[in-house]
Amino acid sequence: MSASGIRDYLDGPHKQARDVVRAGLAANAELFEFAVRQPRAEYRESVLEMLRAITAEGHPARGFPKEYGGGGDLGGFIAGFETLAFGDLSLMVKAGVQFGLFAGAILHLGTERHHEEYLADAISGRLLGCFAMTETGHGSNVQALGTTATYDVATGEFVVHTPDAAARKDYIGNAAQHGRLAAVFAQLVVGGERHGVHCLLVPIRDESGEALPGVTLSDCGPKLGLNGVDNGRIVFDQVRVPRSALLDRYAQVDAEGNYFSAIENPDRRFFTMLGTLVQGRVSVGGAAINASKVALAIAIKYGAERRQFGAPGSAEETVLLDYRMHQRRLLPLLARTYAMHFAQGALVDEFVRVSADRSSEHDQRALEAQAAGTKALGTWHATETIQMCREACGGAGYLAENRLATLKADTDVFTTFEGDNTVLLQLVAKGLLTDYRESFGKLDPLGTARFIAAQAVEVAVEKAALRPLIERLRDAVPNRNDAADPDAGLRDDAYHSGLLRFREQHMLSGVARRLKAGIDAGDDAFDVFNRCQDHVIAAGRAHVDRVVLEAFQAAVESAPEEIQQVLKDVYDLHALATIEGERAWYLEHGRLSPGRSKAITALVNELCAVVRPVAVELVDAFGVPGAAVEVPMVVRSQHE
Repeated sequence: MSASGIRDYLDGPHKQARDVVRAGLAANAELFEFAVRQPRAEYRESVLEMLRAITAEGHPARGFPKEYGGGGDLGGFIAGFETLAFGDLSLMVKAGVQFGLFAGAILHLGTERHHEEYLADAISGRLLGCFAMTETGHGSNVQALGTTATYDVATGEFVVHTPDAAARKDYIGNAAQHGRLAAVFAQLVVGGERHGVHCLLVPIRDESGEALPGVTLSDCGPKLGLNGVDNGRIVFDQVRVPRSALLDRYAQVDAEGNYFSAIENPDRRFFTMLGTLVQGRVSVGGAAINASKVALAIAIKYGAERRQFGAPGSAEETVLLDYRMHQRRLLPLLARTYAMHFAQGALVDEFVRVSADRSSEHDQRALEAQAAGTKALGTWHATETIQMCREACGGAGYLAENRLATLKADTDVFTTFEGDNTVLLQLVAKGLLTDYRESFGKLDPLGTARFIAAQAVEVAVEKAALRPLIERLRDAVPNRNDAADPDAGLRDDAYHSGLLRFREQHMLSGVARRLKAGIDAGDDAFDVFNRCQDHVIAAGRAHVDRVVLEAFQAAVESAPEEIQQVLKDVYDLHALATIEGERAWYLEHGRLSPGRSKAITALVNELCAVVRPVAVELVDAFGVPGAAVEVPMVVRSQHE
């Protein structure tokens, strides 16, 4: 097996963009010590300096239109941003704030005059900005933001104001020190009427760094991680900006104070505006997956060299990664990282396609759900993986010099920014329920019966096809040879998809029936949904698990022949470990017998042993720059 061959396949069509960022990280090894060695104030300035350096290299401009100094390569831009996660995550997040959020808001919510005035300076780093959405009192519920922007027809200005403490802009990247212009989300008030949340460009600092009149800026202070990012708070006191400050792609206000929008429904208008900013979720999910790769590269390289205990009477201690439990800790997570990588790649491809053609509202809605689900699973995966890698490296993993502590702290917030993961899975499930309703009407008895009948046919066909397998495995016990035989069907892609699809559809139909029963009984709609919320989120998770699995299947099928078998082994480990993780549910619902459940566990163990000899090559294939993984404990263990 060639690690370079797998790396080329993983890098995909945006290999060149990834390699540019890798080269920059490799040439700046001091990046990996910023968070550990520098005081917070100095760290922030180092991150700003590095931000300007990557801007000079041209990477951030890659995703913007060529007429404003960009490269017109959206897919390459996202791939490069994800690759920044191999380095200092404060640098990556600051770049995300500046280019993804601030410049992205101007690009996607503004019109030509905003592009002409601001974009070139924003993507060159000459104009540093903020994305001021979140408030102290409102995070996920953006529609309820308290900041107001009231149009004064006498002066032709908007008056931006923070009416109370809950409406203070909070946790805003670039606000504490470096940002000069903020993309501020506020309730638009025109002629005494509220028109919902819109975005305006509001100056907050002058060129010398002093707060402008009416703007109060403060520092959020030390954080769990990402202390190279200057998160701050903003309060506005009747701050006036010209009418042209409104980013008016989706709504306009004329000089006489008349409000116009081609999207009449205010809810639809709001979600259309937010939908244009989905790039942030796409990027954060990919960055989290790449942070997982760094942690795994460190832990697996350490585990492949570090020795501990050994067989009785043996003079030589055993390598950590040769212990079954150590394999169990790390290798299923390695397999899931490969799965998430390919799911992320499919998401980026779809994002680029939909961004080029905004004509389909259905496609846009589906993309938003896909981005929400992939971001949720990718960031939760990073949290779990980095923690397990830390534990697998013992006390050495706890030392800051070995990077895992910093990775853990810096990625922790990923589960809640760009959307709280629990809320995002709710969004996924709501989209599925909408599609369900469109397919089966109002879930009347006939529509429900159609769905149940279709499900019953599918189950009957699958059961008939698997009956010989069930008979063979009825009495299977761990380590029995026929349970690990590929001919038994446990390594069959269709079997994996069938189980995950059954779980997804069963959960979705179950929650739909619960919701309908509550509404039919006359219960309050909010109470009905609240009673089912855990079920709703579980259905969303089941859907994304299946999407990730099938993205990995497709990647294996398309892989070059010389790497296909090793990817198939990694895929099988991911698929069966996923099923094993939910075996209680499958046992409860009659889709696994106790014998087959044991056989799956035995096969996961066997697949760990299959993947173990190539584990180092599999993490080398991620292409993490050497300085990022050659931490002291790895270097020492290689020379012991």
